[in-house]
Amino acid sequence: MANRLEEFQAYREKMNRKILRCGHLGIKRFFNLDSAAYREAALSSKIKELLGLVASTVLRCNDCIDYHLIQCVKAGWKDEEIYDALNVALIIGGSIVIPHLRHAFETLELLGREKSP
Repeated sequence: MANRLEEFQAYREKMNRKILRCGHLGIKRFFNLDSAAYREAALSSKIKELLGLVASTVLRCNDCIDYHLIQCVKAGWKDEEIYDALNVALIIGGSIVIPHLRHAFETLELLGREKSP
């Protein structure tokens, strides 16, 4: 049985394909702009993913938190570094961020299970 993270990834991929197939130029441009923002430039892609995680947490978007946590783990961020970044998000966002912090910790737990045999 798939966990919520696997279901999220499958749903995200499926719906992104549908969205991009609609052929709307503005939507395609936005998706391309979003992808381009995380490419190597003055800041590394690795750092940009951590920034994306902090912004997503402050904005309280669990889907975005999941996406950026997946990318942060793939980029090689250690849990302690992610916790430190999430602390920054908590300080900026305040106590309203706490439910999303819980979500992030659960997601990290799920990602940890995926890494373990």
